[in-house]
Amino acid sequence: MTRITIIGAGVIGATIAYELSLIKDLEITLIDAKQPASGSTGAALGVLMAIISHKTKGRGWTLRQLSLERYTTLIPELEKVTGKEIPVNYQGILMLHFVDDPLDRWKKLQQFRNDHGYPLEIWDKNELVQHCPQVQNDRVIGAIYSPEDRQIHPTILTESLILAASQNGVNCQFGVEVQNITPTELDGSNNGQSYKIKTSNQTLETDWLIMCAGLGSTPLINQLQPMVNIKPVLGQALQIKLNHALADVTFQPVITGDDVHIVPVNGQEYWIGATVEFPDDTGEVLPQPDLLETVKKQAFSFCPQLKKGEIINSWSGKRPRPDGEAAPIIKGVPNYPHVLLATGHYRNGVLLAPATALIIRDKIIENCTK
Repeated sequence: MTRITIIGAGVIGATIAYELSLIKDLEITLIDAKQPASGSTGAALGVLMAIISHKTKGRGWTLRQLSLERYTTLIPELEKVTGKEIPVNYQGILMLHFVDDPLDRWKKLQQFRNDHGYPLEIWDKNELVQHCPQVQNDRVIGAIYSPEDRQIHPTILTESLILAASQNGVNCQFGVEVQNITPTELDGSNNGQSYKIKTSNQTLETDWLIMCAGLGSTPLINQLQPMVNIKPVLGQALQIKLNHALADVTFQPVITGDDVHIVPVNGQEYWIGATVEFPDDTGEVLPQPDLLETVKKQAFSFCPQLKKGEIINSWSGKRPRPDGEAAPIIKGVPNYPHVLLATGHYRNGVLLAPATALIIRDKIIENCTK
C-alpha cells in the first residue's frame, strides 16, 4: 500500500485526508501537534465568498469554482456518513454597496456570473430595505446579493471531515509533534524517496508527505529545502447575542461591507469580524483591542439593532500568509519527490479547502498511475 502522511489537521489537512480516504490502497496518517481546528481554522468565520468575489479568471477563480462545486456534494455526503449535522447558512451573502463604490464593476461581474450560470443580484436601496430592514446606514445605497454563496461552521466541518476520514481507515494522531523529517532513497534508486518522520512518540516511514501545517509549515519544510516563508496575520472576532433575530427570521444572509462580516448563528446570535493585524518588525502580532472595537462599531453602524445585544464571546487567530508569493501555496518541493505543500491560504482556508484537496489528490493519482 502507498503510505501517505499529512501534517496539519486544520480544515485543509482534514479535507485532504478525507478525499484521499476515498481511494483504495492508501495507508493514510494525519498528524497534528495540537487538536484539530485549533489554529487558524478555529478562529475563522467560514464565509465562502466565491461568486461574489471579483475573481473571474486564472487560479483565483478556478479554485473558487472548484470548491463551490465540491461543497455542493461534500456537505450532504459528510452528513450522511457521519450522522452529524454541519451548520451551513444557505441564505447567501449580501455585500453592502456604498455611495463611493462604482456600480459598473458590479454590473460587469453580474453579467459574467450570469453568463456562467451563477445568479448575482444588484439591489437598490428600496430593495435592500424591503429584504433586510436591519441595514440602516446613510452610506449604503444598495447591495449585491449572491444567493448561492455560503457560510459554514469551520470547526464542525473539520471535525466531520476527520470523523469520516477515520471511519475510512485514516490513522489520526493528535497532540503529536513532528521533530524531524529525513529522506530515505527507495531500494537504492535515485528515482524516488521515502521519508522518515520522527515525532514525539515514534518514527513513521511514508511514501508521500503533505504539509498542511499553516504557520508551522515554514520550519518543517525548511528542514528539507528553504523555500517558503509564511507569516502570521491576526484576526479578531466576537459573538453577540440578541433576544430576537435581526429582521425576518426566515431570511438571514451573511452581511458584509468594508471587510466586516455579520454572520448569523443559532437564530439570535451573530459573529462579527474580522480584524486584519500584521506582525511588527520582530515578527510578533498581538491582538489590538482598539481594532476589534473599530470592527464592532462598523458592524453596529450597518445594523444598529446589534447594539442591543450582549457580547458573549471574543476570540482571535493567526492566519498563514505567504511572504513573497501568492496565497495559497499548492505545489511540490523541488528535489524532494512526493513532498507536497498545501498551506498559506491566508483568509481563504475554509473557502479553498475542497479545491486544494482535489488538486493534491489528483497529483498523487497522476503519479501513481505513471
